[in-house]
Amino acid sequence: MSDVAEKKKAPPSRDEVRLVIDPLKNTATKPQDYYEGIKQKFAQERDLRLDARPEGKEQYVTDLDDDADLAKYETDPFAEKFVERAAITDTVDVLCIGGGFSALLAAARLRERGVESIRIVERGADVGGTWYWNRYPGIACDTPSYDYIPLLDEMGKIPPNYFAKGPEIYAHCQEIAKKYDLYKLAVFQTTVTSTVWDEKTKLWTVQTDRGDNMRARFVIVANGTLSQPKLSKIKGMETFKGHSFHTSRFDYEYTGHDLSKLKDKRVGIIGTGASAVQIIPRVGAASKELYVFQRTPS
Repeated sequence: MSDVAEKKKAPPSRDEVRLVIDPLKNTATKPQDYYEGIKQKFAQERDLRLDARPEGKEQYVTDLDDDADLAKYETDPFAEKFVERAAITDTVDVLCIGGGFSALLAAARLRERGVESIRIVERGADVGGTWYWNRYPGIACDTPSYDYIPLLDEMGKIPPNYFAKGPEIYAHCQEIAKKYDLYKLAVFQTTVTSTVWDEKTKLWTVQTDRGDNMRARFVIVANGTLSQPKLSKIKGMETFKGHSFHTSRFDYEYTGHDLSKLKDKRVGIIGTGASAVQIIPRVGAASKELYVFQRTPS
């Protein structure tokens, strides 16, 4: 086979893509090669990162219970207390797994259409999803507020920042839950462990780690992909004598809410993604020394 035949067709350029889009008709689509090219690019980047360490995919932690040092990430540092309750065994029309944007928006729209029998099941102690869990210094959204934040018109709200700050988004989630009276429909500190469809009753049976055996006509899976920290099995971490934590479980008790407890500390940040870019300036200004570790050359 010739070299020419073996070469994969390069994705069309942005200018070429523009030529096939008619904004007036809004019916044209980008060539499939364009999407395949994007997928190929991301696959190559993923493989480069995996190949950088001999463990490959095994470098990532999939079960926190398997590592005593990482089991702490199963706990919720933001919950004031664990709320005891009796197991739930009722039936609802719609059950949402998760309490972030997807669940809040779905529940709000259902409310607007007169659906009252709704339940939100959330593992955290409040709504908000990723904005509940992520509270590190400098946290913000890197998508313009008007594109990212839902129900702005319905809430009568104008975002004060072009890129919304994390606390602002979290508060917006709480305001949605209050406006649409969703708090009384939600059960918190609860993790769904199984969903089973019963063909005979035409209902889902949803079980949780709290002993619940709920049933629902419809189940909306809205737990997202960021509910568990992405942790690596870094060799030698078990012998590290200092304090460590993940940005999505930021330990303000150790750092102080104003980071003042870091003034005599030497801090290391592993990674230079979006979270790191936001946190580095704050920690750098507050700590005695800061070292940033990056796997890739750029």
